This record gives sequence, C-alpha cells and structure tokens, in this order.
Amino acid sequence: MDLFQSMQISASALAVQRVRMNTIASNLANVNTTKTPQGGPYRRKDVSIRPVGLEEMTGKAGASFEDELNRHIQGVEVTRVIEDKSPPRLVYKPSHPDANENGYVAMPNITMITEMVSMMNAQRSYEASVTAVNATRAMITKAMSIGR
Repeated sequence: MDLFQSMQISASALAVQRVRMNTIASNLANVNTTKTPQGGPYRRKDVSIRPVGLEEMTGKAGASFEDELNRHIQGVEVTRVIEDKSPPRLVYKPSHPDANENGYVAMPNITMITEMVSMMNAQRSYEASVTAVNATRAMITKAMSIGR
C-alpha cells in the first residue's frame, strides 16, 4: 500500500463520520417533532456502513504479491441512511395539539443519551482519521525532503 492509498482510506473514514454526525444532528434537532410530512412523529435515523476493499476504492486490480496484501486493506462507505423501526414514545400531554383521545402524544423514538454517545463516538473516529491523514502527510513531506 502506498501513502496515497492510505490517504484514500482515511478520506473514506472522514466522509462516513461526516454523514454520521449530520444524521445525529438531524436526530437531535427533531427530538420533539411530533408531525412530519409522512405523518406521525419523526423517526430516528441511523447510518449503514460497509467495508470497501482498496481495489474497489482505487479501481485498480492486479495479481502481484503486493496486490494480494492490498486485497485485505479496506476503507468504508455509507450504504444508506435507515429509519429506526422502534415504536414512538408515548408521553401524557393532554393539552398538546397532537394528543390522542387518551391524552398521549407520540414522540420521536430518540434518546438524548444514545445520540450523545453516538456523537462522541463519531467525533473520536473523525479525529483518529484526521490524525492518520496528518501522519501520512508528514511521511510524504519527509520522503520528499530526502532527495534534497
């Protein structure tokens, strides 16, 4: 694996973490949304991620020994953003305009603690990828200065 492939892998991780953070931010912004255009309360969203082989990321294929090693190196990509199918929380608020005949309001299936833990996880993963990019950049710079 060359240094530029290392950058591609780190960049794929950065892109995934950005999507995760945007999805979490959307969940937090809609924690009290009881009506959506689709009807009913907002549903929590999550990101589905899959590993992507280096060969698939770069579009290069080969049969050398190095290519055999590279086949096991993987980046990541978002496959889709999915809705959580768990039922909404029912909260007793008889004065709320969206309350049912028993006084319960269907609230989004979002837990602040879960979202905050997910946000911290995504932030730490993003920081780790930035550190990897910076280390790779430093190696490239050092390698270029060897010839001087």
